[in-house]
Amino acid sequence: MATKLAIIYYSATGTIDAMARRLAATAEAEGAEVRLRHVSEIAPREAIESNDAWKAHVDAVAGEPEATADDIVWADAVLFGTPTRFGNVASQLKQFLDTLSGPWSQGQLADKAYAGFTSSQTAHGGQETTLLALYNSVHHFGGVIVSPGYTDGLKFVDGNPYGVSHVTGATNDAPLGDAENNALDHLVRRVLRIGAVLAG
Repeated sequence: MATKLAIIYYSATGTIDAMARRLAATAEAEGAEVRLRHVSEIAPREAIESNDAWKAHVDAVAGEPEATADDIVWADAVLFGTPTRFGNVASQLKQFLDTLSGPWSQGQLADKAYAGFTSSQTAHGGQETTLLALYNSVHHFGGVIVSPGYTDGLKFVDGNPYGVSHVTGATNDAPLGDAENNALDHLVRRVLRIGAVLAG
């Protein structure tokens, strides 16, 4: 049977969305069944309207399905994506995680493969602490964290053993390059492989 992968993410201006779509495309090419889901936008509309890129992205994904607890319960493996917010998980994704007490209390989030991806404007903008903070929730789920480590030489290029990260630069719009795309491909293949083992 195909490994079931849920990609649950929050993206404000599109970088995390681009990373999520790369992960989904690679997973589908590997034969996985994929649910690509963004979480609800909870920021005030006036804040969104004040940033053209933010407004454009919110409008672009408005018709796409939003994440629910069932997406994680259904999955064998889960990838969470969030931009870094002061070295921490964005409130939009954190709010979603905070709604999972029901399935958590029934053990429905345990024994799955989990990993994360993130972005920031600067190279030392809190990427690693964001991923480590994200994994606090996974520990409480009883999930299995499948960090990429340095399990492939390409990780010495992208340099993040905790997950995958991207630096968007001063104008916050640097596109994904080969290093990031290769690291995303490696991460999703690793998570799928271990997720399949855990699923039995």
